[in-house]
Amino acid sequence: MQYREYRLMENEIHIKEINPINVENGVIINGFPSSGITSAIATESMINTSNFELGGIIDSDRFPPISIIKNGEPNYPARIFVNNDLKVAVFSSYLTLDVSLHRTAARLMLDWLQDKKASVIVSSITVKGTTGTEIFGVASTGNARGKLVNAGITVVENATVPGISGVLLNEAMLRGIDVIVLLVSSDKEFPDFQATSNLCTTLSKLVPGVSCNLDKLEKESKIIEEQIKQAETDTKDLSDNMYR
Repeated sequence: MQYREYRLMENEIHIKEINPINVENGVIINGFPSSGITSAIATESMINTSNFELGGIIDSDRFPPISIIKNGEPNYPARIFVNNDLKVAVFSSYLTLDVSLHRTAARLMLDWLQDKKASVIVSSITVKGTTGTEIFGVASTGNARGKLVNAGITVVENATVPGISGVLLNEAMLRGIDVIVLLVSSDKEFPDFQATSNLCTTLSKLVPGVSCNLDKLEKESKIIEEQIKQAETDTKDLSDNMYR
């Protein structure tokens, strides 16, 4: 298999492109689990519904050395899926990255956006809420805030955004890159169907053409959640040792 490797000198995480990727003027969706795994479940469901194909893998010597077996075949735990017709790429991961890698992952994503000439990154985090149904948004630029308004999403004036999403906002502000972060309200410790469904619906407003099969989502969300939890369990001891 021939592939193109995208690696920056200062980055500990790199991308290996194994199939053509064309997202010029398109959208990159961040599906790395951060505060909660609702985003990972929603993006995995979207990948399964909207004709995405494997475009590349995301790897690092600091990632736990594991392979995710699906349908009998080995898979890297962090991958990029692409729909070249829609010009949408999804960073999908079964790994919850250690906080020490959040800045590196965010910067790599922004560098890759600039290399691919994509127009915006859409990310999301789960926040504690009482309704479990609301989704708000924050953005790095006035143009990105306009995208939220046009999609009918309430823009938050004051908030704290942690993790990869927070770094994306800060770095993108300095670079003049459009980044949108969706704040998914949930009153449950682990992702619930309603929160994931709401995120899928909101993503489809921001990224025309993508969708989740809501009829299958509840069943899929349980399976995906179990896979992510299992990956975390299998790598916990390895991660604890590697990140010391």
